[in-house]
Amino acid sequence: MSLNYYVLSRGDETSNSLKKAFEAMAEERHMKQDEKNPDIVISIGGDGTMLLAFHSFVEQLDRISFVGVHTGHLGFYADWKSDELETLVELMASSPQLFSHKIVEYPLLDIEITTLDGQSHTYYALNECTLRGGRSTLVAELHLNDTPFEMFRGDGMCISTPSGSTAYNKSLGGAIIHPAIETIQIAEMASINNRVFRTLGSSMLLPKHHHCDIYPKTNQPLQISVDHMQLEFEAVQTLRCKVARQKVRFARYRPFPFWNRVKEAFIGSKYDEQR
Repeated sequence: MSLNYYVLSRGDETSNSLKKAFEAMAEERHMKQDEKNPDIVISIGGDGTMLLAFHSFVEQLDRISFVGVHTGHLGFYADWKSDELETLVELMASSPQLFSHKIVEYPLLDIEITTLDGQSHTYYALNECTLRGGRSTLVAELHLNDTPFEMFRGDGMCISTPSGSTAYNKSLGGAIIHPAIETIQIAEMASINNRVFRTLGSSMLLPKHHHCDIYPKTNQPLQISVDHMQLEFEAVQTLRCKVARQKVRFARYRPFPFWNRVKEAFIGSKYDEQR
């Protein structure tokens, strides 16, 4: 058994150099490069590069796995360092039979945007989807499982996945969620509370069999982001979010515990030095 691979680089000099090095080592070990139908996509750069890789192959998530190599700070998706590239290639080439046993799956966010003319647009997010007013504050009604829940006015809303809970969601005061939990999280951006607009004021977790619908004020221009992608809509009827049936797959050739990544990113080694 041999695994087809494709390398996606961030595009800077360091990442491009590592891409060439990986491809050279892979060729020596008779690994096949396949840009159209890879088994594994190697992202070299950082978490932003992994988001690009994810959306580049979003139509093939049922068969593709991802591996991240970081060229800067340790990322939540990039678990290999640049000086470990040869070790990664060797593991991929010498133990392809172990591939199927070293896959972890993370939940994704399913976003369905329906416009006033009846058109529907579906997206998947690895990190989060954010919704903001295009030229003013966002005014929208939030429904949970088809039941009206609150009337929102403020800067916007952020709906995140568990793996994306450490990103923008965290800066909004949302909880950090382990990716083993199939859920999505709704966090507010600077909500306004008065007699007319009243919100919960804290983030909410929805299980995989629930959904939320956001009904913006009619004809309100909206800025919607899906991970790194920026979208603009003029006439949105509703935006529905739920846990996607599809998941993203990561090939883990060695342990990379989630809470270790959280500690490394936000606490560092100072705690260990103080013990």
